[in-house]
Amino acid sequence: MKGKHKVIVQNKRIRYDFELNRNITILQGDSATGKTTLIEMIEEYMNQGKASMVDLQCDKKCGVISGSTWQGQLLQFSDSIIFIDEGNSFILSVEFAREIQKTDNYYVIVTREGLSNLPYSVEEIYGIHSSGKYGHLKKCYQTFYHIYNLQSVKKSLYPRVVITEDSNSGYQFFAHVCDENEVKCVSASGKSNIINVLKRLSPTDETVVIVDGAAFGPEMNRIMNYINHKKNIKLYAPESFEWILLASHILDVKELDDILENTSDYVESQRYFSWEQYFTELLLEMSYDSYLRYSKSKLNEAYLMGNVKNSILDTIEVIKFEKYDTDEENQ
Repeated sequence: MKGKHKVIVQNKRIRYDFELNRNITILQGDSATGKTTLIEMIEEYMNQGKASMVDLQCDKKCGVISGSTWQGQLLQFSDSIIFIDEGNSFILSVEFAREIQKTDNYYVIVTREGLSNLPYSVEEIYGIHSSGKYGHLKKCYQTFYHIYNLQSVKKSLYPRVVITEDSNSGYQFFAHVCDENEVKCVSASGKSNIINVLKRLSPTDETVVIVDGAAFGPEMNRIMNYINHKKNIKLYAPESFEWILLASHILDVKELDDILENTSDYVESQRYFSWEQYFTELLLEMSYDSYLRYSKSKLNEAYLMGNVKNSILDTIEVIKFEKYDTDEENQ
């Protein structure tokens, strides 16, 4: 499955209206916000159809799986949107991650825990809130909102320390740029180790943590709880380093603008478990016969030169790399 899919679920009392953009959507939030009610309404529609008094509108089949027989239930769905309520412990398992990776479905999962085995996007973690009454039937109109607002950083950041998620090409690029500008660059050697790295650094240095937003969702709650009250630490979460390179337009590819603007229409969920995988394969393919031929493990030095490097840095609008004037700081 690919593309965006609108879902409307309603009865005489309440209405949900939302759009799914990727194969995994996470619903979080406190109790009594309507998450379980949404799942129950879909399940009622599954079991009773119109007799349930639930109206479900979607261009794809919607269903619910739960309990110990989840694997058998999963086999009943293809090219569908599957909802899973919290309390189903199987969503934490490697087995669940392995099984759904083989399918062409989209998944909406209610959970307050980070699902470390699933590479879901920071952009697809939502809560539900009510936005007023609906007509004379007094329906509550339920909408999804982003739990994490990463667009809140309005001014440019001038870091003294940059931390990257891993040691591949992204780290190699930022390490080079940081070295040129007398900024410290550290690889966390894995997203689960970022907080440990932060704890070892100076508590006052301006620090930017760069992660692959397309797959960093499981770590968001933990890292945001750590940095929320630390004004010197900011999180930068583009889709991936490969996305940055594509968005910099250093490759002259005609359809690239449309791909970046409407990525949902291009990413087949059964083939790509996350958009990070898609952008990596796309960059490998588009750069293969050029001097910018890309390798994830070892960065092509052409990306570190002149206008190519500058175009990449211009794409990263929020982070500015400039040498610090030590004498001016000490005054």
